[in-house]
Amino acid sequence: MDTTSSQHSRRVTQTISSTPTIPSARKTPPGPRGHVLLGHARELQHDALNFYLRLAREYGDVARMRLLSKTTYVVSHPDGIRQILQKSHGNYDRQVFTYKPLHPFLGNGLLLSDGALWRHQRRLMQPAFHRQRIAGLAMQMTGAAAAMFKRWEQRPNQDEPLDMHEEMMRVTLCIVGMTLFGLDLSDEQHPAGRAFQTMIGALAEYVFFPFPPLWVPTSRNRRIRTALETLNSLVRDLIQQRRQQQEDAGDVLSLLLLARDEEGQGMSDQQLRDEIISLLFAGHETTANTLTWACYELSQHPDLEQRLWEETEMVLHGEQPAVPHLPHLPYARMVIDEILRLYPPSFALVRRTLVDDEVCGYRLPANHLVWANICAVHRHPAYWEQPEVFDPERFSPDHPAAGVHRAYFPFGGGPHLCIGNSFALLEGQLLLTMMANRYQLRLVPGTPVEPVSMLTVRPRHGLPMLLRARAFRAGRREQAPAIEE
Repeated sequence: MDTTSSQHSRRVTQTISSTPTIPSARKTPPGPRGHVLLGHARELQHDALNFYLRLAREYGDVARMRLLSKTTYVVSHPDGIRQILQKSHGNYDRQVFTYKPLHPFLGNGLLLSDGALWRHQRRLMQPAFHRQRIAGLAMQMTGAAAAMFKRWEQRPNQDEPLDMHEEMMRVTLCIVGMTLFGLDLSDEQHPAGRAFQTMIGALAEYVFFPFPPLWVPTSRNRRIRTALETLNSLVRDLIQQRRQQQEDAGDVLSLLLLARDEEGQGMSDQQLRDEIISLLFAGHETTANTLTWACYELSQHPDLEQRLWEETEMVLHGEQPAVPHLPHLPYARMVIDEILRLYPPSFALVRRTLVDDEVCGYRLPANHLVWANICAVHRHPAYWEQPEVFDPERFSPDHPAAGVHRAYFPFGGGPHLCIGNSFALLEGQLLLTMMANRYQLRLVPGTPVEPVSMLTVRPRHGLPMLLRARAFRAGRREQAPAIEE
């Protein structure tokens, strides 16, 4: 394993103690004291990822913390998370105050809705995310990646580094816009593209610090409101156009417009708007971050990058991948799975207790917030050997690690399992395979790489990388010359 990468992983994360917690039944969980007025709000705003890892390391399976005056609980054991998300999910809901800043943006889409509304919408939307339907979107995914590569090849200075986080954000935005409603939102010349990118840039800041509220006319709020109005206008115009056409255009919006419940009723314009905007946010930055971290980890492990390239070369022979290729590209999927372990899209999921519950031997009182500490469980040494190390072999189909089936929640779990998980995995595997088959990537020397937890886990300073196209010789692609460190 690459020594530098191992040291980096240990520096930016905190290993969780493997010593099991054996609490007395119904005992109140331990936890840090926090600020007398703010509780632990400052720690969460400054570095939520490492704060959640520290809670697991220092306080065990269940910890207590405060958000201002509100006591909340953090569960860092896979059995406890499975109880909250799946086995006893009826004891919890998602009516939590931390989601309130998101409502002006996402409305009552699947990401924020709950109860009867959520069940109704989930049933209506599920056919649009059937595995076969998702597979039909693969050509749009590979087409967007091919267009990105062409743009890279036409750069005037091929020796200039590219910020891979920006590039992955751009290509996944193109893909999500095209597959949802046939519009390339990565085009900054398009008003909708500019509006959405403004929203993405401002949303994380606003959610973590929603003061003053949106109705106060500060420069930030005016920028957000203008972008939101532009995006709302676009989506509503698209909905009206599609209602008049009454045909399946092959994208997700078409399927949602055609969906009917048991009584023959479809979605209202407002509900369609909320679902489309929610899918835009959920399907964009999460996959972009996964691919960004894959580029980073592979650049730090040239032997694993070589193995991935050899797999793609053997299967694809330099051609573009398609869905039938994917079963023959298992290592690419193993890399994606390992990245989702180290850098999960949602590092912590929040619920509210409806009744008193007991989790891992601790009492969780009713009407309190509970956080499922996904990032900590994904690094729990009782389930993952050397958990801070990037090792795709953990997900080998023949010899999976213990945590694969017991301590792995990249898309949540239970009834609220992410509806777009198949979409994200397909997109990630296709784009990673295409990049590995065409390019060798290396981090610009001296670049600091630090995960920062916003709404998702992204590199704080971007990810500037040097690219070398893999060369063809005698009709076959050869290993590119090594990039000097």
